[in-house]
Amino acid sequence: MAYSMGDIYQKMTSSGRRQFAVLADPDKLTNSQAETLAERCNTAEVDYIFTGGSLVMQYRMEEMVSVIRRHTRIPVVLFPGNVLQVTDQANAILFLSLISGRNPEMLIGRHVEAAPILNKSGLEVIPTGYMLVESGALTTALYMSGTIPVPRSKPDVAACTALAGQMLGLQAIYLDAGSGALQPVPPAMIAAVKAQVHIPVIVGGGIRTTDDCLNACKAGADIVVVGNAIESRPDLIAEFSRIVHTSPLL
Repeated sequence: MAYSMGDIYQKMTSSGRRQFAVLADPDKLTNSQAETLAERCNTAEVDYIFTGGSLVMQYRMEEMVSVIRRHTRIPVVLFPGNVLQVTDQANAILFLSLISGRNPEMLIGRHVEAAPILNKSGLEVIPTGYMLVESGALTTALYMSGTIPVPRSKPDVAACTALAGQMLGLQAIYLDAGSGALQPVPPAMIAAVKAQVHIPVIVGGGIRTTDDCLNACKAGADIVVVGNAIESRPDLIAEFSRIVHTSPLL
């Protein structure tokens, strides 16, 4: 399916239901596994396939995205850790600004490097406020970003940060406990952020169980993202998708 500029964000904001995204890590999937993942996502009616990671070592993003797109019409959205994770084979990119930290490279520095590449790529660019949340572990995202996460006990800090991001013109907020998180983003923090912004709230990291998924939905997550949990148990894709899609909007 061909998507026009703006179609992906339009889907994020006007679907009328909560949405589910599967996160595919290029370092962990062979071409055959990527093909199988795409087919499972088709069956489960997944809304998006996010691709990327904090540290991609094999630089096979373009190859993996191409394989996935040959086997699905689900939008493929880049979730990049750096400029090297950009490919025009995807449909869109979350243009992440790490608003929870104070590292200028993650706030704007690397964006300057990526801007001319993205301008020529034809990708739909979705400016996204990225917020790392304390998860009980030193995740790859924390280490690579060189920042301090939002404390789990401070939902008000997260809410004010997200509100500032919206006021700056960002089009989505991504609350992330990070890959390898021991705990997901607290429901109280999701709810506090959702109460302050009217842009999509994306939640990922540490969601391993159906209860984790349901709690994120009940707290107000517009898009729930799962990665690590489905690597060992791909059968959970269908179950997570069902929970998200049947959870009523608040």
